Amino acid sequence: MFDVPGLRVMRAIANEGSFTAAARSLGYTQPAVSQMVRRLEQRTGTVLVERTGRTVRLTEAGEVLARHSVAVLAALDNAEAEVAAIAGLENGRVRLMAFPSSSATLVPRALARVKEAHPGVTVNFSEAEPPESLAALRDGLCDLAVAFTYEGTDTGRGEDDLEGLEVLDVLTDPVTVALPVDHPLADRERVTLSDLEDESWIAGCPRCRGHLLELCDRAGFEPEVNFETEDYVAVLGLVAAGLGVALVPRLILESVTHPGVRTLPLEPRSTRTVQVVTTPDLRRVPAVEATLKALCASAQELTLTDPVEQLVGS
Repeated sequence: MFDVPGLRVMRAIANEGSFTAAARSLGYTQPAVSQMVRRLEQRTGTVLVERTGRTVRLTEAGEVLARHSVAVLAALDNAEAEVAAIAGLENGRVRLMAFPSSSATLVPRALARVKEAHPGVTVNFSEAEPPESLAALRDGLCDLAVAFTYEGTDTGRGEDDLEGLEVLDVLTDPVTVALPVDHPLADRERVTLSDLEDESWIAGCPRCRGHLLELCDRAGFEPEVNFETEDYVAVLGLVAAGLGVALVPRLILESVTHPGVRTLPLEPRSTRTVQVVTTPDLRRVPAVEATLKALCASAQELTLTDPVEQLVGS
């Protein structure tokens, strides 16, 4: 029923006491002010301004409208200022979800970039594996999801519909085999899964377990999985204790160490792709795009090559 220019006119008339003075204060012509008042009166179905010669007086309805216009216009002015700050990256909030092994490596680098370049932008971060984070993105509970996919599978291993999402590949992450340092194969340059057919295995998250089962199936055996944990600190601890072997993405070795573990390249080579996922509309939000670019730049800084022989913690 009401429009913003009309509310501004009513407030100006109340403050200035005439159409001419109100027009002057707003930068309008006097006929334009008269026309806006008539339009408001038509929409409200009542008289808002009583004209007496060259002077005007607000009716009771006009006074009500002018009084409420103060709060309405103040709220609109505040909203305009906040939106302008967000558009100019002086302010803004981004909700980021990422899988655990990226939260210790890729994510901190990216968040530091955002903080340095745009100190007014707030990034709220929480951990979640790709099925949960992608579902949260679709439900509007996050703006960016850092996910991963193994070779030959889609993001989410078919668990998520990616239609309408933007998926950016940012990092290739080699998969290594973690062995106790005193394991008979620990002095090799690389190992095959068939070399480890008789070993006890430690599996990670459901997606990583699926990858392990798939690779072992290709190698012609079913692994004996006796331990399952999504905590790679615990994985390396179990390996160091001689309780099994495990597949460990190279990315996690940037932050998790254990002196009793060696990691070796896998033959044939296996990798996972780290991805940043969002929506086309969210990419138009300056703070979201700035955070996405920071994730991409931080990923480029990470060089995840297969170690010929790596002592974790050395």
